[in-house]
Amino acid sequence: MRYWTLLWVSLISAWAIAQSEIRFDSATVAYNQGNYEKAIAHYQAILEEGKHSAALYYNLGNCYYKRNQIAPSIYYYEKALLLAPNDAEIKNNLVYAQNMTLDAITPLPETTLSRFYKQVTGIMPFDGWAYLGVVFVVLFVLAYILFYYFRYSTHKRIAFISSLIAIALAVISILIAFVEYQDFKADDPAIIFAQEITVKTEPNDRSDVAFVLHEGTKVNVMDAFDNWKKIQLSDGQVGWLPDDALRLLKDF
Repeated sequence: MRYWTLLWVSLISAWAIAQSEIRFDSATVAYNQGNYEKAIAHYQAILEEGKHSAALYYNLGNCYYKRNQIAPSIYYYEKALLLAPNDAEIKNNLVYAQNMTLDAITPLPETTLSRFYKQVTGIMPFDGWAYLGVVFVVLFVLAYILFYYFRYSTHKRIAFISSLIAIALAVISILIAFVEYQDFKADDPAIIFAQEITVKTEPNDRSDVAFVLHEGTKVNVMDAFDNWKKIQLSDGQVGWLPDDALRLLKDF
């Protein structure tokens, strides 16, 4: 009975994967033919099945960019970048899309140390650093076993030094993974979808105007109250806006 159940589950999974691949290929054909609306429908159908990938979000961004829809194109490019942070093609197309936005926001200056930290940690996502830490732990164990079994002092010395290096790199990788994960949880980016929205100083319509934003601008959500979101811009400005004016990027 268990065998047939596993076989049935495997067949269903294989069928679902095949269907997603067919839809992806159909979307690609539609995109190449200039039928971006049809391509979007195919890609969205894949998303509704719970399938997510950088390529899928990137292609959706391209479709919306071709339709001159600023907010959706930036939104999907940014989602693709979350899954593939070092992809040069995604970054390049994102810049093109951002050039269509109206809001010119100058980010706060970064220190040299901060830029270096982002360059190092940005090599891979936090789960990648965690996996790398596990690899170094395995190498440490192997080097320690070799140290135990080696007979010659030279070989023992090499194995011992290798084990120390491996465990040091494991600790560093896991620390970077932990810090990156904390940063990932603290950061809650979103894209403005309202064509134009007035940002308030408090979470109500009666409060003063803090500033005005337009579609496609990236913000960071800091807090929520009723139907309002507290957001911060890269230049440090803070305000409140209705939560239906934006879409969160980490809602995978």
